[in-house]
Amino acid sequence: MNKLNIKSLRPYLLLWSTQSLSALGSSMTGYALVLWLYRESGSALETALLSVCSYAPYVLMSIFAGALSDLWDKKRTMLICDLLAAVSTVGVLVLLETGQLAPWHMYLLNAVSGLMNTVQQPASEVAATLLVPKEHYQRTSGLRSLSGSLNTLLHPVLASALFAFSGMDLVIAVDLATFSLAFLTLLFFIRIPKAPESERPRESLLASAGEGLRWLRGDPLIMYLIFFLACINLVASAYNAALPALLLSRENGGETVFGLVNATVGAASLIGSAAASLLPASKERVRAICLCLFLAMSTENFLLAFGRTPALWCLGAVLGWLPIPLMNAHMDVIFRTRIPAGMQGRVFSCRNTLQFFPIPVGYLLGGVLVDQVFEPLMSAQAGGLLVSLFGSGKGSGAALLFFVLGLSGVAVCLVFYRLLRRFRGSLPRA
Repeated sequence: MNKLNIKSLRPYLLLWSTQSLSALGSSMTGYALVLWLYRESGSALETALLSVCSYAPYVLMSIFAGALSDLWDKKRTMLICDLLAAVSTVGVLVLLETGQLAPWHMYLLNAVSGLMNTVQQPASEVAATLLVPKEHYQRTSGLRSLSGSLNTLLHPVLASALFAFSGMDLVIAVDLATFSLAFLTLLFFIRIPKAPESERPRESLLASAGEGLRWLRGDPLIMYLIFFLACINLVASAYNAALPALLLSRENGGETVFGLVNATVGAASLIGSAAASLLPASKERVRAICLCLFLAMSTENFLLAFGRTPALWCLGAVLGWLPIPLMNAHMDVIFRTRIPAGMQGRVFSCRNTLQFFPIPVGYLLGGVLVDQVFEPLMSAQAGGLLVSLFGSGKGSGAALLFFVLGLSGVAVCLVFYRLLRRFRGSLPRA
């Protein structure tokens, strides 16, 4: 990247690096809270509710958050949301220090943080569009995937180390330090351009949200891609729900193997993010999206289903997660080039609601299918084809579910590939 390119990207790189560091601090706090609550309660349900409370505002309020983002100043929105989320973290620290921290406090504070993230995300998405020249959309999307992969790889390790060394206090202190750096950098050193006047909404909140939905209905490519990702998210969230049941229960599994496979996921995502940043732009972005998802769906699920060794499970993690950042980069370019900057907050938020609402459904479905359907089914088998394919004992039902998820994921990819073929080569509408 030459000096001119670096200069044009300097404000974005400053924003990206400091916000990514702050996100790492927040993820460390979230992970440490799970450790603390599980140590206190011993309940998997109570710890899972932390994630539910964080995610519920995102699913329920995203469609309105985008309208607010388009109506409000982007920089001010990001600053206020970050500040309120930090206040929630301080609230956890105060309650912890006074010995009054209870699960319901954590659920409430997580919900506040989740709501702030819901409003802040579309503002930051639009800010990225306004700060980045169009020719660098794919490269900067790769950078965002890179920081997300590093976060996934690092936050459990760092949070566990800090938590073991000095408890929740030190983890929260690091979180607040990274927040302060990101907040002050955005406040004093970054100017986010305003969207063109002609693209700024003048409607009410409900009308603005409705405008985002109407825009989506007018672009079948974007709608097909959103529903494609919604179906993939349903399969992927069921995968996430079933993965512990498989790896912690199998003969060659356990906590160490579970951690190894998750670390492999982070490493594969990291390599894929670097590739997305360095590879030249593709002329067939829609086709590339379909192929990336087909590779992910047709490999990892089946290797988890039929594999009996950590080496095969890790190979599945590599094949399943390596293409995802590249897919995200192509998706990001299509969205940013086809959607006008002044509409992106509303459209991105509608996308978030439509694309991500299957995730909690998938988590619930995956858990129910493992516990109530496939594990009882496999435990009743005395032998035969199913036992020879998926083994016996605890974890064999989860293996059977991964086989079903693999078939489902491949079917979704083939159906949407046929639907999206007519858009191959299609690029900007805005």
